[in-house]
Amino acid sequence: MPTISREQPEPSPAEPHRARGMAESFGADAQRYDQVRPGYPDALVARIVAGSPGPDVLDVGCGTGIAARQFQAAGCAVLGVEPDARMADFARARGLQVEVAAFEAWQPDGRTFDAVIAAQSWHWVDPVAGAVKAARVLRPGGRLAIFGHVYEPPVEVAEPFAAAYRRAVPDSPLNGQPARRPLDLYLAAYAKVVDKIRETEQFNDPEQWRFDWEQSYTRDQWLDLLSTTGGLTQLRPDQLAEILHAVGSAIDSLGGRFTMNYTTLAATAVRAGTS
Repeated sequence: MPTISREQPEPSPAEPHRARGMAESFGADAQRYDQVRPGYPDALVARIVAGSPGPDVLDVGCGTGIAARQFQAAGCAVLGVEPDARMADFARARGLQVEVAAFEAWQPDGRTFDAVIAAQSWHWVDPVAGAVKAARVLRPGGRLAIFGHVYEPPVEVAEPFAAAYRRAVPDSPLNGQPARRPLDLYLAAYAKVVDKIRETEQFNDPEQWRFDWEQSYTRDQWLDLLSTTGGLTQLRPDQLAEILHAVGSAIDSLGGRFTMNYTTLAATAVRAGTS
């Protein structure tokens, strides 16, 4: 679905890390974002924790702390870095330590970590500068783990969404994308992340992980989540209403609920060296 790519006309969709307006639009309703966005597979969290030399975790673009709280529950000490002060305030209220900054500009002040994670956020980070910065703040043997979800509703939901989006936002570059995109496109995007990690020459050979799972949504649950996605967060109320009405009607025709097939992908590597 085009909304999940979270891109905008300027700059190029190929450079979403430059789209600061979009990147910092999610805090407009931080509570809704935290309530409706899905967490991450327990197996993914456990694998990162087990593959890191200690419990100190830096969460890049932590948002409201969805992933961070899962790592806290797994016994980690987590520091979040988040450019949107509204999201940071929400995360702090839920017990997370957060510093407000874009990762590229954030000052570690000599601090180092056993793991650097980025949950559904790395596309907002300069891919070259981000990988270099992660290497700098990781201890030898520390793990960089970049991960996120592939959202792919059934065609009966995706097609009405795409049609309504084209009507409501006719000048959007997202309209050139198909309603449903093959998983191979996402795998290719994560392969590019792996390439950027490898180019730093600061990590052992990177890996790609994959976790498949599913979740059922009612009409209202999906519309709540959809309204927090980047393609919709900056729309006028009338544009948003038109799209949500079309998608809601489509879900009603399916009996008021549907099952989402999720794939969570990760690009990960261990910091090389002994110092």
